[in-house]
Amino acid sequence: MTPILLERPAVLHIGDGTLPELGRWARARGVQRPLVVTGRSGAARVALLDLPGEVTVFADTKPEPDLPNLLAACALAERAQPDCVIGFGGGSAMDLAKLVAVLPGSGQSLHDVAGPEKVHGRRVLLAQVPTTAGTGSEAGTRALVTDPATRNKVAVQSRHMLADIAVVDATLTHSVPPDVTAATGLDALAHCIECFTSRKSHPVVDLHVLEGIRLVGRFLHRAVTDGADAEARAGLMLASLYGGFGLGPVNTTSGHAIAYPLGTRHHLPHGLACALIMPHALAVNAPAAPDKTALVLDALGGDVTAFCASLGLDMRLRAHAIPQGDLPAMAKEAHAIRRLLDNNPRDMSEGEILALYERAF
Repeated sequence: MTPILLERPAVLHIGDGTLPELGRWARARGVQRPLVVTGRSGAARVALLDLPGEVTVFADTKPEPDLPNLLAACALAERAQPDCVIGFGGGSAMDLAKLVAVLPGSGQSLHDVAGPEKVHGRRVLLAQVPTTAGTGSEAGTRALVTDPATRNKVAVQSRHMLADIAVVDATLTHSVPPDVTAATGLDALAHCIECFTSRKSHPVVDLHVLEGIRLVGRFLHRAVTDGADAEARAGLMLASLYGGFGLGPVNTTSGHAIAYPLGTRHHLPHGLACALIMPHALAVNAPAAPDKTALVLDALGGDVTAFCASLGLDMRLRAHAIPQGDLPAMAKEAHAIRRLLDNNPRDMSEGEILALYERAF
């Protein structure tokens, strides 16, 4: 069997009502200057974290963080000199928190650390608290930030960005609106499907991500219909976490590579972008992974497009203001994302990616 390192936070609390564990953990470690990286809605709920000491809040996380957004967060960290950084929000906040925990004072820039294991180290504690069920970023070592100059996502992977503690409390997601619930849940689904069908797939990861696919199939429609459905919310948080377990050792494939230009060029929410591409990428890869594709389809009622559409999504790119004239440039950009396409179960040319966009249009 191929060797594998399955990443987990050092301390992982899962379950409704576990949020107070963060404050207890912080006090036990003598935290005095916590910095919370979050967005506007998260900033209004920082008191729920019950953190000790003088709390600093960076509340300007963008839905798709870019380099200026990261620099602003790092500048605040330089002034506040935190002893603990807490990501509180969706994947964007947690990704920024990872980078804010390792870059300030390091002498390294984002581009210095792009790629695998280039971060020199970390001098502060790192905690993660997800408030959406989507990225699973609380369980991984990767962070993504868009470079406006190239309109490409810069990916950083480092063991130094693995959280010291993650608290996965689904009650934090009960107020997430239906459209965001759908988009984030489909992001979790995309992570699980792509890790499951990757050429780097592994039996240990397969156990988690196949269950993640089944959980999304069972619970996403329920959570979109009734945000207070505690069982559905808890199931989706597990699905997101399981997808996160797969991102480090296996990672995503063509679905994410082809979805990225929809976000970097046209600012589509990441989960929505993944959903629009997902059925087409799955179909392209089906001949290379027929048995696994059958398990995916079985978990989702036999038709991925219908599953996504049942959540209220229009599955055509044109319905989301994507100009047809941009498709060739997007195909070129997607084809260049080798860190993901090289994981795909079959090779895809730039022309094949363009044809996929045209089918999705």
